[in-house]
Amino acid sequence: MPLSGFPEFLPAGRIVEQAVLDSLRSTFELHGFASVETRAVETMDQLTRKGEIDKEVYVVRRIHAASDDRDELGLHFDLTVPFARYVLEHAGHLQFPFRRYQIQKVWRGERPQEGRYREFCQADIDIVGADTLAAHHDVEIALVMLEALERLHTDLGIPPVVMHVNNRKLAEGFYRGLGVEDHLAVLQRVDKLDRIGPDAVAELLTDELGMDAAAAAKCLELATISASDGSFVDRVRALGIEHPLLDEGLAALEDVVRVAGEAVPGRLVADLKIARGLDYYTGTVYETEMAGFESLGSICSGGRYDSLAFDGKTTYPGVGISVGVTRILAPLIAKGRLTASRTVPTVVLVAVDNEDARGVAMATAARLRARGIATEVAPKADKFGKQIRYADRRGIPFVWFSSGEVKDIRSGEQVPADPDAWTPPDADRRPGVAAAAAD
Repeated sequence: MPLSGFPEFLPAGRIVEQAVLDSLRSTFELHGFASVETRAVETMDQLTRKGEIDKEVYVVRRIHAASDDRDELGLHFDLTVPFARYVLEHAGHLQFPFRRYQIQKVWRGERPQEGRYREFCQADIDIVGADTLAAHHDVEIALVMLEALERLHTDLGIPPVVMHVNNRKLAEGFYRGLGVEDHLAVLQRVDKLDRIGPDAVAELLTDELGMDAAAAAKCLELATISASDGSFVDRVRALGIEHPLLDEGLAALEDVVRVAGEAVPGRLVADLKIARGLDYYTGTVYETEMAGFESLGSICSGGRYDSLAFDGKTTYPGVGISVGVTRILAPLIAKGRLTASRTVPTVVLVAVDNEDARGVAMATAARLRARGIATEVAPKADKFGKQIRYADRRGIPFVWFSSGEVKDIRSGEQVPADPDAWTPPDADRRPGVAAAAAD
């Protein structure tokens, strides 16, 4: 029985997913990020110590565990919290700043809908320092991820993206300049702006937090400011709010926007409604929309966290960003926007003349595989026409005959070939990914 929120791809969809993951890995490694993998479970104390996520955690326990078992575990809901624990446990073996990428499944017990799943794949990159981490990494992490997403666009046809960036210091300083004490409570409500609209957010700010209407209006004015250059600074200043933390946040965000504007014009904008609901973010925060799929919300998010990891002596500040691989791919694959050129990696099917000759066919296949050519042997010694039809149904482009000839079953061309020398066209070596035009 299918379970809602746990997407499973057919082989063609899985080929698309693997191509995406390979592309992401390649880009991350080009920038010196090392791969790590953390365990699937964390203690509940670890999972629930930051942010309002406890209602979404899947609890894991043994069937026969005692009811008062204190060692309660949960499946991780993101890769940042387990990574912070990983850094603390392995700090003595890491060189800082430590650059890591991590591609794993995560689990969230939320209501399934398009773009939101209970089990999904994320790909994260983080840079973590010991006690200090230079501000320029806030720009670097955004540029690396934008490069990775742009490569998915140009190479595989995934729609282009725009990254929206804000700074938590900017927002906190603005709210403190208004006299607000609980800035996180304001951030969490402003973070709902796209989902519930300005009137509803204003009502939350006044009714739940006790802000006066004028202060709530200022918060909403700030949230409407967006620009792809430094012009947002003057617009914030025009609101008349002053606070040292606001100045610090404005300067940091202006630097991110300026550098990114030079490197990837049009792909990053300052957007002062971006808040990020998790409370461990302390500086730059990122959210990313995919063109034509804005209804999915952010497909790539993250930010600066200055106090996520602390061992009692050393603080490990970091900045990271995560792309929801499943969030991107599930709707694209389901709508036929991304397809694989074939459903199997096989390039060649070696035909079998008769069962007595199967050993010869297997030897031919072994010679082709030794040269990196994915090869199958026909499962039955049927008439050649049936073996060719079998290859066609499987999406295998070439059939090899014991006569020493290979046939491209798409064009019908059949030529003499040596298994120790023949090479398929580069485009056929692996299944390709094709993008279909939007409806």
